[in-house]
Amino acid sequence: MSTAAWLQLLLLIALLAISTPLLGAYLAKVYGGGHAPGDRVFGPIERLVYRLCGVDETKEQRWPTYAISLLAFSFVSVLILYAQLRLQNHLPMNPDGHNGVGAFLAFNTAVSFLTNTNWQNYSGESTMSHLSQMAGLTVHNFVSAAAGAAVAVALIRGLVRRRTATIGNFWVDLVRTTVRVLLPLAVVFTLVLVSQGVVQNFNGARTVTTVSGQTQTIPGGPVASQESIKELGENGGGPYNANSAHPFENPNPITNIIEIWMLLAIPFAFPWAFGLLAGDVKQGVAVLSAMVVLWLAVSLVAMAFETNGNPKLAAHGADQQVTALQGGGNMEGKETRFGPAASGLFAAATTGTSTGAVNSMHDSYTPIGGAAPLVNMMLGEVTPGGTGSGLYGMLLFALLSVFIAGLMVGRTPEYLGKKIQGPEMKLVVLYILIVPIVVLSFTAVSVVLSSALTSLHNTGPHGLTEVTYAYTSMGNNNGSAFAGLSGNTDWFNTTGAIAMLAGRFLLMIPVLAIAGSLGRKQAAPVSAGTFPTNTPLFATLLTGVVVIVVGLTYFPVVALGPVVEHLVGKF
Repeated sequence: MSTAAWLQLLLLIALLAISTPLLGAYLAKVYGGGHAPGDRVFGPIERLVYRLCGVDETKEQRWPTYAISLLAFSFVSVLILYAQLRLQNHLPMNPDGHNGVGAFLAFNTAVSFLTNTNWQNYSGESTMSHLSQMAGLTVHNFVSAAAGAAVAVALIRGLVRRRTATIGNFWVDLVRTTVRVLLPLAVVFTLVLVSQGVVQNFNGARTVTTVSGQTQTIPGGPVASQESIKELGENGGGPYNANSAHPFENPNPITNIIEIWMLLAIPFAFPWAFGLLAGDVKQGVAVLSAMVVLWLAVSLVAMAFETNGNPKLAAHGADQQVTALQGGGNMEGKETRFGPAASGLFAAATTGTSTGAVNSMHDSYTPIGGAAPLVNMMLGEVTPGGTGSGLYGMLLFALLSVFIAGLMVGRTPEYLGKKIQGPEMKLVVLYILIVPIVVLSFTAVSVVLSSALTSLHNTGPHGLTEVTYAYTSMGNNNGSAFAGLSGNTDWFNTTGAIAMLAGRFLLMIPVLAIAGSLGRKQAAPVSAGTFPTNTPLFATLLTGVVVIVVGLTYFPVVALGPVVEHLVGKF
């Protein structure tokens, strides 16, 4: 890689190294149950919301009640968003006169934004009104991210509390995350993005005459306000079809590095907050280290293969070297203002989280370069994952790791002093298996179903990768896509929505059940036989367990897709 590529990566690492402990400490205070920074400002807002919604903020919930609250909120939310999309042609703030969204597409979109997936089978500027973008999709960018954070906090309480039947209050966790974390950060970074040229207005599309005498349609809209929470909440659904490759969403290299930091900042801060809430920062650092190692490995693979370029083109005399006059590398599907290194770094970050925003077309990557974001999602969105969802996913892998370590030494496994027994392990296994079952089942059916195959623009291993990528993205609530798949069909809209719902709620429920089970237990005292979980050795074990579990699950389909494509040289 070039010196510029290394400098971009090092700058991002430096920004994350600064923000992780600061933001993690703030999150710990927000969820710690006592006084938190900004009480005088945020407290009245929260109390007003509780009164309007009839919530008793002093009353905590058992895990079934917490789960029911989550499901009830989600059910009402998806109905409201679905109705809003279907009726947008009858609602205000529709300067371009967009029609109501079709039934199947509205269902898929409502589920997509509800589940923090933000998979988009539509072009935003030609489909959604300003009201739908602002009061529908952007609002769900906030609350879907807050719901994930709430579940993570509930699991932390289950791990650190002793003999308690409750794990917090869903409504309080939802409101505090939105009001104290996401909204202030979104306001600040909206202003930052506007200062760099990101669009923020209520104008409709305008037709202008270019200097060459041609006409061009310039879309408007409240873009910066959606762009900020799209990245901060690990959502990814942009107002424009080109997403973060569009110059109105991501104008220059400065906004590009800022947006990469935005989508990584909160997920990396959550393990630090976990360590503080557990009373042992090293516990959080061990989890954080596993996340960083996996994210950095995928980033280096994506950046290296894209900057090295396409050997087939080199064989025909194409110059793909980095020079003062060209970015070099594999520039297909990439913006010249970013180049292959920044595009590969963005791809690794957006698929390591549950963001799914893209500043380049992953379908145009080299086979191994494209396999990097695919495998990143297959890891379960834990590198570092979504807002909260990355932490609770990695903590369940931690429970599996201590269980394996316990089997090795013949001792009942413990994590933070809590014995990990049969009921918890059954739920952990259920959590690990649900998404692969959904993803691989729908992929298998799609590659033999004639109506589904018509959506593919490629055949052979690349076509298999496109389908696998789509369901992996939806099942893991990511939202990015290989552009070679036309997903706006009844089959992909319906099965995709099922995959998104399963990947969200069929994982959250086991997590809450584990939180309730662990919260009722008394911590065992530390003894000579206790396996330490705050050491580099445990971080290494945790990293290995994630890689082995995912490798055993997905290796066949990865081998038949991008690996075969790479070996046969069909670049």
